[in-house]
Amino acid sequence: QLGGRIHFDAYAFDRDIAATTGTTEFRRARLTLKGKALGWDYVMEQDFAAGSNLDGLRDLYIAKNAFGGKFTIGHFKPYRSMEELTSSNELLMMERPFASASGLFNGRQFQQGIGYQRSGDNYTAALSVFNLRSAAGVRNEGMGVAGRFTYAPINRETSTLHLGAWFSMEDLNNGSATTTAVANYAGRRGPSLTIASSSPVRGGSINAYGAEVAGSFGPAFFQGEYVQAEFEQPTTADQDVTTWYLQASYMLNGGHKPYKGATGVFGSPKVGEDGLWELTARYDTIENEDIRNRQANSWLFGVNYYVNPNLRFMFNYTKGENEVNGDETGQYALRTQFSF
Repeated sequence: QLGGRIHFDAYAFDRDIAATTGTTEFRRARLTLKGKALGWDYVMEQDFAAGSNLDGLRDLYIAKNAFGGKFTIGHFKPYRSMEELTSSNELLMMERPFASASGLFNGRQFQQGIGYQRSGDNYTAALSVFNLRSAAGVRNEGMGVAGRFTYAPINRETSTLHLGAWFSMEDLNNGSATTTAVANYAGRRGPSLTIASSSPVRGGSINAYGAEVAGSFGPAFFQGEYVQAEFEQPTTADQDVTTWYLQASYMLNGGHKPYKGATGVFGSPKVGEDGLWELTARYDTIENEDIRNRQANSWLFGVNYYVNPNLRFMFNYTKGENEVNGDETGQYALRTQFSF
């Protein structure tokens, strides 16, 4: 099967303290090849908007069903954070919150390793072991392990309640690249604040633990995560980071976000001939508890219009706040999204 996605974005800013420039860009421009060969699944995906060759490599793995679950070997997302494991085609807002790879695991969205995931009617259990090198990164990267467990005590066609928990432990080698938690608090291409970072010389570790809750009841949907992380430093004081978000939406003309029990995330609604309108909102915050005022917050409001199953238009307004310098930049963002 050949598939792909085009996400074309436009940005404009209400400037405050930080310098910002409105622009347009292809947020994603991916081609995906997937199929089966002699009992093995395979996926190859390249994002041309992120760079050529290894810089733009996304999923590249083989997988096989065994022992009641599925083994995955190659380049893929570690099993951590509900929002991170949700496809970019099915995100509620244009960008992911600080608790995911776009914030806490900045630059570490896809990793190379092996994973196993098992699921039942109302649960999933997954574990992945990986190195900390991205496809185009340095080779003295260290190792990591991540796991996630979800349970849906209510899981009916139009009513789902989801609970989940996950952990991530990353152990860096000496000489590894600096790993950071970064908050783009006023949207993509807007100002950013580095919340915490590891030592680029002596290694260190990053340990994170998260809890999830989400629900889809008729046209209403909500989702939230709370994460506590520790950036351990060999030569300096450790840094504790706390981040959480809560987001919600409401379908105006009869849609419903379905639950994907096999992976423990929510998908896109079924779209009829008349399309679907969706109102969205999110509050997002992240803080370094060991550095005074090292905190960023964001309020997001949006509208999604599903034209058909392949085409969606998204509008987001983000009001960001940087507690370090008092910046309160706002962003208007529009996305044209086509997937096939």
